[in-house]
Amino acid sequence: MASTKRYFGLSWVVCLILAIIPITSWILGTVTRFQRGNILGGVLNIFFGFIFWVIDLVTMIVKKDITVLA
Repeated sequence: MASTKRYFGLSWVVCLILAIIPITSWILGTVTRFQRGNILGGVLNIFFGFIFWVIDLVTMIVKKDITVLA
């Protein structure tokens, strides 16, 4: 079973690199939110991807995991 920390349990450095790239952050953030059972967060991430990209990048740097609506 995959870990719910970060993107699919990957290391923090890899997740930070993926979070910097907007498209990968949008896709992986959406999948991670759906995987964690947060349907509302996943749907909002689909429609407001740029806002969630900035939020995910900041939380990935500060808390080493995406935590807002995840």
